Amino acid sequence: MGLHIIKLCVGVSDVEWLERRAGSGQPLIVHTRMTPKRAAEIEDGGSLYWVVKGVVACRQPILDITTRGEGKASRCEITLEPRVIRTAPMARRPFQGWRYLEAKDAPADLSIADAGDVPSELMEQLRDLGAW
Repeated sequence: MGLHIIKLCVGVSDVEWLERRAGSGQPLIVHTRMTPKRAAEIEDGGSLYWVVKGVVACRQPILDITTRGEGKASRCEITLEPRVIRTAPMARRPFQGWRYLEAKDAPADLSIADAGDVPSELMEQLRDLGAW
């Protein structure tokens, strides 16, 4: 598991929204314009890390990356597992599209014991203070 993708989750206020969206139990599809050239590496155990309000907050394992159409009409479909895995908060500046994320640079997963039932607002305040 050496390569992942990171993408902004625009218009989403919290991770709970992503968890509700994933609650259907069906794989989710994210559409992008560009297909990763290193798709085979990503499909071999990679995840899509979501940046929510300037913070990498969670990830979803990638099941498949497919290009649909040809030429200017082509688009990429990234199929994600419906499971949302929270990660240690990591600040990230805005960017367009998606970026590769090496495993060594990816934030660690949070276990239930790590995060507990800490409200999002408290996590944000702790992060702003530099305590998390």
